[in-house]
Amino acid sequence: MATTSVCGSNEIAGNAIAVDVTDRSALELEPHLGEITAYCYRMLGSVFDADDAAQETMLRAWRAAPAFQGRSATRWWLYKIATNVCIDALRGRTRREWPMALEPSSTVDEAMLRSPQTERHWLLPFPDARLDMLQDPEDVVVERDTIRLAFVAALQHLPARQRAVLLLRDVVRLRASEVAQMLETSVAAVNSAHQRARATLANCDLGEPDARVLGAAERRLLAEYVDAFERYDLTALVSLLHADAVMSMPPYPMWLQGPRDVERWMLGPGGDCRGSRLLPTEANRRAAYGQYKPDGRGGFRPWALLVVEISGPAISSMHFFLDTRVFEAFGLPDHLASSAD
Repeated sequence: MATTSVCGSNEIAGNAIAVDVTDRSALELEPHLGEITAYCYRMLGSVFDADDAAQETMLRAWRAAPAFQGRSATRWWLYKIATNVCIDALRGRTRREWPMALEPSSTVDEAMLRSPQTERHWLLPFPDARLDMLQDPEDVVVERDTIRLAFVAALQHLPARQRAVLLLRDVVRLRASEVAQMLETSVAAVNSAHQRARATLANCDLGEPDARVLGAAERRLLAEYVDAFERYDLTALVSLLHADAVMSMPPYPMWLQGPRDVERWMLGPGGDCRGSRLLPTEANRRAAYGQYKPDGRGGFRPWALLVVEISGPAISSMHFFLDTRVFEAFGLPDHLASSAD
């Protein structure tokens, strides 16, 4: 990035053009909303918190417009505001939880004894419709890897400022000097925080990154999975799973691993999912589905937002988010009639 500036400062770094923006209409904020919202999501781990933080960022930018100098640095300025908003939001708040980071996998018998833990703050998925559709292939690879659920879950283990430094350096790809100016600290402090953040993530189980866009084989695999799920053909469904595939269901803290336990669960406690419909969507740059269970009156009610991940030729994970508030965030209907396709 060639230009930087600080809100309210008279110092302009690089070759930025100093402009005193007294007319708020001169600030074009809307084009940056998508990437700012995605940044806030990575920081906060919730689409709802991300929306609130992004809107607060835009509001603060709008209010401070007369003091803003360096119109060409609008993007940098918004990231500075968003970082402060997110760090403020994280003060005194427990981190967003991820079942696989809480405990080892459960057996079906153990899982049946667990109750939902709604008092915890759980990681939530993010709708792809909120993401900017990047054209640069390198940017697409970075975005896919850093928006996936395991990566965002690992970020929650970092202190807020380390989290911000890692994202600003590795995702937004700012220079250390730019991040130092943004956080009002030294380059040495930024480099130290960056190294510590990377070391922490290196000790987290991030799974295998899959930066590929879905090809014909993956689309066939997903179509077979949806068909098997809606027919509730568990033999066919588990044949599509990786040998160590995982299934989670926040707000239940437990998670299962392996086709055998997945099948036992779906034939046992999960048996009332029989007859469900799956509506396709996209979350965290992965295939996702709104799962609707029969409502007993011929229609279907929202039950879970399912995110499916693929590794090689098989499905590696199925994450069922039971917080149906996310259906609205994904633009999914709140009910399906019996005649719905």
